[in-house]
Amino acid sequence: MSAAVLAHSRGLPWSLPVNARAYDEPGHHVALSVEGQQIVAARRREPGAFEALVRRHQGSLYNFCLRMLGQSEDAADVAQETFVQLYSHLGRLDEREPLAPWLFRVARNRCIDVIRRRRTVPLGVLDDSGDGMPTLEPADDAPLPDELAERADLQRLLSRAIGTLPPAYAEVVSLRYAGERSFAEIAQILDCEEGAARVRFHRAKALLRRELRALAGSLD
Repeated sequence: MSAAVLAHSRGLPWSLPVNARAYDEPGHHVALSVEGQQIVAARRREPGAFEALVRRHQGSLYNFCLRMLGQSEDAADVAQETFVQLYSHLGRLDEREPLAPWLFRVARNRCIDVIRRRRTVPLGVLDDSGDGMPTLEPADDAPLPDELAERADLQRLLSRAIGTLPPAYAEVVSLRYAGERSFAEIAQILDCEEGAARVRFHRAKALLRRELRALAGSLD
């Protein structure tokens, strides 16, 4: 698959058949979601099916990578590599399961690889609590306004603030705000309990609020 397939997927239509199809083992008729049908169709190399999957996820996946990496070229590379991996793994996917957790898990791992290549020091010292989180206890538990993630004039400031967070916190904030993932999906992507994902997010949000205040103050 060439990069052109990904780059020009927006112009390639893909439509469902007139009668909704169901794909499952013989004797079991389970109607698939639109996405599930697209996965099956892409497996069969039906025209436009894979491009439809790319269109469905490319925006949120790229935004997540951009928040994690802070550079548009790196984010675009990771997003494209993720879709290339999707193409090569179509035969191994379960079309009955949502695709987003798998995609974001792949993208997250690739982002971490890029971050590691940039750094000459470890990503962070882990504590001994068993949850793999850095030893950081934010004092400010005030909520971060969700509207901040939607205001174009504050996007650059938000990106800078996320870039100062430890990777374990940066990824959960990026998944929530840029990737627009639910906590259930975040738990799947990070391979943890949903409650743990929520706790990590709220810790990250407190740190992010602190960094935003510091950055905003430096611009005054």
